[in-house]
Amino acid sequence: MAASLVGGAFLSATLQVVFDRLASQDVVDYLRGKKLNDELINNLKTVLSAVNAVLDDAEDKQITNPNVKQWLDELEDASYDADDLLDEITTDVLQSKLEAGSGTSNSSKSIINFFSSSLNIYDRKTKNKLEKILKRLKFLEERIYVLGLNTGVGEKPLPRPPTTSLIEEAEVFGRDGDKEAIIKLLLTDGGGGNKIGVIPIKGMGGVGKTTLAQLVYNHDQVKEHFELKSWVCVSEEFDIYKVTKTILSAVANSESYDNADLDSLQIKLKELLAGKKFLIVLDDVWNENYVKWENMCKPFKNGAQGSKILVTTRNESVAQIMRTVPTQNLEHLKMKIAGNYFKSMYFPMKILLHIQHWK
Repeated sequence: MAASLVGGAFLSATLQVVFDRLASQDVVDYLRGKKLNDELINNLKTVLSAVNAVLDDAEDKQITNPNVKQWLDELEDASYDADDLLDEITTDVLQSKLEAGSGTSNSSKSIINFFSSSLNIYDRKTKNKLEKILKRLKFLEERIYVLGLNTGVGEKPLPRPPTTSLIEEAEVFGRDGDKEAIIKLLLTDGGGGNKIGVIPIKGMGGVGKTTLAQLVYNHDQVKEHFELKSWVCVSEEFDIYKVTKTILSAVANSESYDNADLDSLQIKLKELLAGKKFLIVLDDVWNENYVKWENMCKPFKNGAQGSKILVTTRNESVAQIMRTVPTQNLEHLKMKIAGNYFKSMYFPMKILLHIQHWK
């Protein structure tokens, strides 16, 4: 049986997660606190960017070149190891914040003291693991030129699975303030002096932009406020035809527009939106072309006052191009909130069992 091929899209997504975690201020502060200098972090970022830039070419060439296939396999292993290690670090940060910020009982202190003797050993192991991962990645970077891999994906958005408007609210934690702020903007008929208001939600990958958009999209007040709603997962290429067709399909009931051109789609969408208060969510937008944005918005301009477009993006330039109100910058959960979540999910299983044992 032939060996399975490595998917560049999935590997690229893993590298993006690792890169985003390295950029997290909590992780940076943690590594600095463990006497790891910024050079190590910067070297990791540089190498990750270099290997990510040639993934498209490597994915194609692995079919005919076994050396490229081996290179991808090794890169996959190294990226998973890096992700696992950064996951351990993130967990350690949360646990430390929890212990520091919420007073600990005598029983729990005894457990913490019990484990404190191993902390220096753990720190050395963490540093050694990071250095080994960097060494492996640098070796892979050096082989890029030997294998003749060419850049081509470095500046493209990293692919992600398509999203929908559905959400399990039980899985949402710590975003009540952000949710209420955006709902307030949605329910306000003013749009920063514009008839149609555009509200960008900006934040790094994995911070919860899509989840927040899903929350407000499904809120009862929002459902009652808007006559028409549509959710579009944009991602990667900003295809005006596809976006327009998706919106039209959502507001036009069962009509089919498979064979229609863009002009026909926009005319029909303009008719359906005329005089109606609508909400459109554009999830994961990367387009920085103002002309494209203006062309896509043409059918929206006859909508009722108070219509809204909610945009999620990682890119400040995208937010600036689209917005009619200030950008909603979504930060990582505050450590107190994240600590409480960690306590509810992890602490009882790992620590409280020990506390009960030591009582």
